[in-house]
Amino acid sequence: MSGETSHQAHIGPYRLLSRLGGGTGDVHRAAGPDGRDVAIRLLPPGAAPDVPRMREVLSPYVADVLDGEAAGPRPYVVFRFVPGRPLAETVAGRGPMSGDALRRMAFGLAKALAAIHRTGLAHGGLGPETVLVVDDAPVVVDFALTAGADAGDDVRAWAATVAFAATGRPDAPAEALPADLRPLVAAASRPDPGARPSADELAEAASRLELPAAAAAPAARPAADALAPQAPAGGPAGPPVAADEPEAHESEAYGSPAHESEAYGSAAHDMAVTQGWARLLAAMVVVAGVGVVIMLPIAGLVLTLAAVTLLRVAGTTARGWAGAVGRTLLTVPYAAVFTVAVPLGLAAVSAVGGKLDSLTACAFGAGAGAAVLWTAPGVSAPRRQLERMFLPVARRPRAVAAAVVGLGVLCLLVGVGAMTLTPSFSPTYGLQRTLEGSMDRLQHAVNGV
Repeated sequence: MSGETSHQAHIGPYRLLSRLGGGTGDVHRAAGPDGRDVAIRLLPPGAAPDVPRMREVLSPYVADVLDGEAAGPRPYVVFRFVPGRPLAETVAGRGPMSGDALRRMAFGLAKALAAIHRTGLAHGGLGPETVLVVDDAPVVVDFALTAGADAGDDVRAWAATVAFAATGRPDAPAEALPADLRPLVAAASRPDPGARPSADELAEAASRLELPAAAAAPAARPAADALAPQAPAGGPAGPPVAADEPEAHESEAYGSPAHESEAYGSAAHDMAVTQGWARLLAAMVVVAGVGVVIMLPIAGLVLTLAAVTLLRVAGTTARGWAGAVGRTLLTVPYAAVFTVAVPLGLAAVSAVGGKLDSLTACAFGAGAGAAVLWTAPGVSAPRRQLERMFLPVARRPRAVAAAVVGLGVLCLLVGVGAMTLTPSFSPTYGLQRTLEGSMDRLQHAVNGV
């Protein structure tokens, strides 16, 4: 039965293979109906994960959400199986991170949070146990499973997690951190959440960090001795794993370290392909939309403004909707310049030769304005949100093939209509007559020069 473990060791359509750990609910390694290796996180009764939105999060630093069940007596979320070990075990076994490894950890965690926050979600439980280490790069798991999670809390958790990676202690004093890292951790730990940097700002700053590598002498000590005075509270039970101890066992990770680089690279490649398909589908929607505006300039521009505004609002939190609307309003004058400039340019070209249809010139101006609302330099939020909406489709080959064919036919029909049909300025027919008369007078004046 969906959402429950049966006597045949199934959760929904997934066949359980082994138990991996605890945390927020139980996590199991399982095989999907297509044979794919997955990790299933069972949640407490009453939990209500936003699975559709979780599936929109796509980053090489976040475990992909493939499926889930929010209803029923036992909700669950299905993640891509990640072959790695928790950061807590990695630091216990190898010692604190330094140099490029620490910079990659700080940068990757910030990029992971940025990808989560862009969907309007928050992690709510970032820490050494929800970060898997794969080839010295982080992969965040178990995000958006708790209610009331906040992006500002995630930023503070980033600071504690990076401090743990650098020292083995989430509450390490500032002087224990590398000098270049201290200001960033301090800013992310400010008591006022509004004063903390965003995840995007953290990623930008972390990408410029220059962190020293660990000294050779301390690195030569056994990892257990190095970490003994500062073992984190609530860390893994039992003695730490020695640096040279085999790591092929399964624990609270979503996998074992065998072939970590290959699996991580394969996941990154799959994600890049998925993003490419999502961008293509979003571009086809924009092209079709611009074509509709050329055929129906007034109605099309109104619909375009509504669409880009709604996409901006959908891509932010409830508290940021006013800013999203404001950014659309700021774009309107930008688009209006192109809406006016294109017909004037076509009128100027007509002086060289050829007959200009006045309504068609105005319609192409409206199409140019619509294109600006979607794709002009500095105007990318609606398009990015549209791409995120297509990510669930882009993950499935059959679905993306059907979407490409359907949108391709739509773009063809709209393109033919935009080039052959007379534009309709309905319902403002008075404006249509005014524009037609003005363009005719302009064309006569240009041709008479």
